Amino acid sequence: MSWSIIIAALWVLVATGTALLPMRRQYVLGVTLLLLAPVLIIWLGYDFGWGWSAAAFLAFASMFRNPLRYLFARARGHRPEIPR
Repeated sequence: MSWSIIIAALWVLVATGTALLPMRRQYVLGVTLLLLAPVLIIWLGYDFGWGWSAAAFLAFASMFRNPLRYLFARARGHRPEIPR
């Protein structure tokens, strides 16, 4: 089995565990996962082709839709409210 698949499976398990944590404890792990995801998606695309990379990107966008919305709003100059 490829290392990229093993690391991707571990990433999914850590992301699932992070989602079960209270909101105030999700930030550090969530940001770490958010930063590692593009690297992992590119690695999967390198090993298995762009189709699998596109599928991984869609799954990533689905899981991180709220943080991505927040970052997009901040990039446009808005000040969205942070959940507590």
